[in-house]
Amino acid sequence: MLRTLSIRDFVIVESIELEFSSGFSVFTGETGAGKSILIDALQLALGGRGDASVVREGAVRADISADFSVSGEAKAWLEQHDFASDDGGALLRRVIDNAGRSKAYINGVAATASQLRELGDMLVDIHGQHAHQSLLKTDAQRALLDNQAAFKEAGVADDVQAVTALYKQWRTLTRQREEFENDARNVLLERERLEWQVAELEKLAVKPGEWAEIGNEHSRLSHAASLLEGAQEALAAISESDHPILSQLSSLNQKLGKLVDVDAELQPVLDCMEPARIQLQEAVYALNAYLDRVELDPERLRQVEARLDAIHSTARKFHVTPDELPDEHAALSERLRQLADATDLEGLRKQEEKIQASYLQAAKKLTRTRTAAAALLSTQVTAAMQELNMTGGSFVVGLNPGEPSAHGVEQVEFLVAGHAGVAPRPLAKVASGGELARIALAISVITSNATTTPTLIFDEVDSGIGGAVAEVVGRLLKRLGQERQVLCVTHLPQVASQANQHFQVAKGLLANGKTVSHIDVLDSKARVEEVARMLGGVEITATTRKHARELLAS
Repeated sequence: MLRTLSIRDFVIVESIELEFSSGFSVFTGETGAGKSILIDALQLALGGRGDASVVREGAVRADISADFSVSGEAKAWLEQHDFASDDGGALLRRVIDNAGRSKAYINGVAATASQLRELGDMLVDIHGQHAHQSLLKTDAQRALLDNQAAFKEAGVADDVQAVTALYKQWRTLTRQREEFENDARNVLLERERLEWQVAELEKLAVKPGEWAEIGNEHSRLSHAASLLEGAQEALAAISESDHPILSQLSSLNQKLGKLVDVDAELQPVLDCMEPARIQLQEAVYALNAYLDRVELDPERLRQVEARLDAIHSTARKFHVTPDELPDEHAALSERLRQLADATDLEGLRKQEEKIQASYLQAAKKLTRTRTAAAALLSTQVTAAMQELNMTGGSFVVGLNPGEPSAHGVEQVEFLVAGHAGVAPRPLAKVASGGELARIALAISVITSNATTTPTLIFDEVDSGIGGAVAEVVGRLLKRLGQERQVLCVTHLPQVASQANQHFQVAKGLLANGKTVSHIDVLDSKARVEEVARMLGGVEITATTRKHARELLAS
């Protein structure tokens, strides 16, 4: 659960340090005081999007830290990613400077925003004040149902992914078959062209690196006469002429060797000349060996020149460099193989039918799972509607047969009947604003029960609700707080009075005239005043205080 939240220089917050307990906690305050700013700050620490606009005016950076106690899945994730701490907790920190640069940390170790989001999904589930609007969208309805099914039965998420993957494979094969049927002549012409190109490259059979090797050989063969003449001339000068350099150097070494006995200062000169004699002798051996290998070979030269010409001509024909011919051969061969598969119409049809059958089998399995989850969710939301002053109303999760898609073979649709004796109709067509808010709240509470996330946050999800229903909402959230940590931003005194912990958010002015938010933890006396304010507005009377005390006592 969330233990502490530290916010510095965020929007209109200068500095706030909050400690949280388990159970049900509420944030209240006048409109514009900054209640939802706390949720925005926490979302930033959990990896949400942020830019320079979140930095308080005049500050260098915004800094938000959220400290959680963790267990189970989140603890294993921290250990797997080397973020585990000695105290077994998770300290998530996000810093954004006034240039928009962002830094993220988990337990003091640099992390990415995506890692914050991945961990945050295991720690906090946030229900926003506009959550009821997303309920009108088909995609959101289907995702909510699948999440419920996944909580009840392991492997549902894998089933959803399998249906999506099989559908994509099926559609790909269908497009290939249709393209071939519609453009068979062009496909065959392309295949014939590729076959000719691949055959020509196979006949030439250029090996990787061959162009450089044969180029070196050609250079050596075409200059063989010059190479022989030069090597022989060098050999003669060093060891085979009337006065060879090697003999002269050996004679000088012998004379200096005798003179060193007379004057030792000549020893360094002798030390330099002797290695030179040895190196010249090695050069003689190397030149002899070279002359044994190099010979004039006009026939081989003609063969090499023909090979060079063939490779160069083919490279020009294919618009590549000679070095790229082996890669071009491989690419064209692969394209030909794919085209051969694509032109096997009967094979394509069989493969398409096989994938289609696999898709339909996976989709039917998903339908069975959704059907069971839909029945349970319908019953639970209908029961919650009775508590929320929609007596006789009902909620139905409809599964309407549809065309096969990446999401299965049915359309998920939420239906509602506002009172008894009326057939359920699509949620978007029959629910008023207040009814929609109540249904959304019921779904939020029920779906929250179907998750292991330890901290649940409700950001003004009770908007559009009042009177006796508001008291029921408060009891629902308090009941949920007995099993999970629940934080709620609310404007309803009936909800606030049910909380175990009450925070008041208010605006104030600094000495420099700038507006800031501050938060106080209310004791029992202060709670009476705050609930009375929520009941009576600006002027608090003895009557509103009495009513506030009655709400808190109940």
